[in-house]
Amino acid sequence: MEFLIEVGAFSAKALVIVVSFIVVIIAIASAVAKNKVGHEKIEVKNLNDKFKDLTEVIHSKVLSKKELKDRLKEFKKDQKKQSKEKTPKKNVFVLDFDGDIKASAVSQFRDEISTILSLKDNCSEVVIRLESPGGMVHSYGLASSQILRLKEQNIPTTVCVDKVAASGGYMMACVSDKIVAAPFAILGSIGVLAQIPNFNKVLKKNDVEYQEITAGEYKRTLSLFGEITEKGKQKFTEDIVRTHGLFKKWVADRRPKVDIEKIATGETWYGQECLQNGLADEIKTSDEYILNLIPNHSVYSLKVTGRKSFQEKLQDSFGQVVSSRIPEWLMTWNQKRWY
Repeated sequence: MEFLIEVGAFSAKALVIVVSFIVVIIAIASAVAKNKVGHEKIEVKNLNDKFKDLTEVIHSKVLSKKELKDRLKEFKKDQKKQSKEKTPKKNVFVLDFDGDIKASAVSQFRDEISTILSLKDNCSEVVIRLESPGGMVHSYGLASSQILRLKEQNIPTTVCVDKVAASGGYMMACVSDKIVAAPFAILGSIGVLAQIPNFNKVLKKNDVEYQEITAGEYKRTLSLFGEITEKGKQKFTEDIVRTHGLFKKWVADRRPKVDIEKIATGETWYGQECLQNGLADEIKTSDEYILNLIPNHSVYSLKVTGRKSFQEKLQDSFGQVVSSRIPEWLMTWNQKRWY
């Protein structure tokens, strides 16, 4: 009897261990399956409905019963008129680009553009609410190219700037067919800046030898720890000037009415000044511009979001910790930027 009890106890313990092991394996497999692939999600909001709902809320609070009744009659009359005309409203898509120094939003932006291009026959205009103080040349070059994709398919594009579209931000804005700027929005800054701290004298002072081996005469012109030579400094300056020349040509080709030599000084201008200099076409907030579209268009805001994998979340968290501890100039010292 004791033997049977011991066998039963052992079997029970073994069963618990096996079940626990299976549960852990299933949990791990489930977590991996969930985080392995970041499925993208498209958020589409009808701005006509949003504005209508907001209007109805405020009207219900401030209008009398008679005024509400009259308004309802008017609304029904408009609905009947539209149904008889049977003329569907043209679609307008609104995108948001909130740019940082790396133009990180370009990943989502390119997917949003691709989504709209799949609906190009049902799209009459794309409105881009753009906010960016500028950043890395190659990153904003890619972001600008995404707007070019719309133009190549003959889809009218409008960039609305409520706060700032400077340097790389303006590099993007100038690609559009129309630039709408708020009265005190900042535009311009058509210039190039590169900053490189150099610790060579500190190393020499502390008797630290630094070796830098390269293949190619101009593989490295200036560096953090190498000695600054006149030849290297001259070549680095030439690269900056060449990059500025490309920036100027990019703007001049797309905004032929501007005096490029006058505006490409690295300066910034406010809304009304931008209109005078040809940097903008209209002074208006994005809200006003979009509200003017709503009566005759179906306006949708479109946003692509991706569910990040577990690894990406870890990398993002680690990156935030690192960036909060290391100065920005040290992380991006060898990158040219629009500023």
